[in-house]
Amino acid sequence: MRWRDVRQLVYPRRASIQTWMMLTFALFVGLAVLGVGLYSFLILRGQVNDAARETLRGEAERLAVQLEAEPDRGAMLDMSRQIAQLAQIEVTVATRDEVIGDFGVSPEGPVPDAPFFGRPEVTEALAAADHVGFAERDGVDGTRLYVALFRPQTGLMVRVGEPVPGLLRAIQSLQAMLAFSLVLALLTALVGAWIAARQVSRPLRAITRSAQKINEGDLDGRIHVKTRATEFQDLTRSLNLMAGRFRADIHELQRMQRVQNEFIGNVSHEVKNPIFAVFGYLEALRSDTLPTAQRKRYAQKGLANLQRLNSLFSDLIEIARLEYREDLIRPTEFNVQELIEEVGEMLEPKAEAQGLEFSYDNDPLAVVADRNRIRQVLTNLMDNAIAYSGEGSVRCRMRRHLDHARIEVVDTGRGIPDEHLDRIFDRFYRVDTARSRKDGGTGLGLAIVRQILEAHGQTIQVESTKGRGTRFWFELPLATAEAAGGGVAAGLEESAV
Repeated sequence: MRWRDVRQLVYPRRASIQTWMMLTFALFVGLAVLGVGLYSFLILRGQVNDAARETLRGEAERLAVQLEAEPDRGAMLDMSRQIAQLAQIEVTVATRDEVIGDFGVSPEGPVPDAPFFGRPEVTEALAAADHVGFAERDGVDGTRLYVALFRPQTGLMVRVGEPVPGLLRAIQSLQAMLAFSLVLALLTALVGAWIAARQVSRPLRAITRSAQKINEGDLDGRIHVKTRATEFQDLTRSLNLMAGRFRADIHELQRMQRVQNEFIGNVSHEVKNPIFAVFGYLEALRSDTLPTAQRKRYAQKGLANLQRLNSLFSDLIEIARLEYREDLIRPTEFNVQELIEEVGEMLEPKAEAQGLEFSYDNDPLAVVADRNRIRQVLTNLMDNAIAYSGEGSVRCRMRRHLDHARIEVVDTGRGIPDEHLDRIFDRFYRVDTARSRKDGGTGLGLAIVRQILEAHGQTIQVESTKGRGTRFWFELPLATAEAAGGGVAAGLEESAV
């Protein structure tokens, strides 16, 4: 099996985060446990065992040197007996052919009756190049370590046996406890990994479910995660904010799509009617029998419809330019009252023809704005007020409001119902559809007003009472001299108002 196959078996390409964390903990903790276990059971135990054997060998060599220094065999045996009693060890003195003396208690279990020269440490000492042999056997009082040392120069063999050193026994006990601890550590690590992975995967699953709901179209849903982890709390907050922006953007796109569809429908309707009318009048003008007066009337009506089309396309182009070309607004300083008088004088004949009282006298004020664009605003507002006021009055008044000039167009006409106030600035929206088309309006006048004022950083406001009239107003920033000179007066005026 190739390494890639083994790796994919241990670490699959796709698995839950809980599985990944469990596998990762198991791998790294398992490697640590394995390393500690190998060191403890193989290296450390071997080192301690080697040290114990070297210590026992040194004792046997010192004993052999002392025994060889004795003058006769009797003294040698006495010394062996004394050392065995004092050190509480087992001492055997022999030659290659016979056992001279065996002192100390021999608690050997497995080989109590084995002949001396048949014991493993003795046979190893006689056969080894260094003439030393070791053996370890279990007895009734525990494990004992034996060393046999043969001295070829004198033919003396010394065998020493003693219980396994306390350090070695402690190491053995420690190894057993360490083995249990390592297994327990591995299990504890796996349990901890499972708990940690669960704490991590639970919020992620909740986030995933919420994201799936949002993906399925549930845009109003929110992500709720119960966790104390700062990262998940921040992630949840960010995702909710992002989902909120997406929701707002989608709603705005849907609204824009509805507006676009409505806009296309309105444009199509507004264009078709004049075109069909022009076709009809041109078709009638082809007749040779058509009286001159009727021919003239049809030609005038055809020209009126063409003028309506021209106005419609001009207004559409104007709106498009205002939306996509902010540089079309070129502010200058001018007297806004002079501009109001110009527009008033132009529209005064229309107001007189309808029997309306039309007034536009105000104190002069200098403002900073695009004069031509504000002329469009005033013309559209005042023309609408005249067109929709059957009787009464239309006034264009102006006053200082803080550091702005507030311009109002007020009429005493039919007023606008409340349900229409929010939409009167939409393109092609008409409160009275039949009358608007009859008067030749394109339904874009108020939309153009709003675009121009928004390009100036201002807004158009309206309030109306059905049957009593309507008031439109907007503000323009005063010129520097006007704002500085009229600050105190403006405050007094506001207080009086």
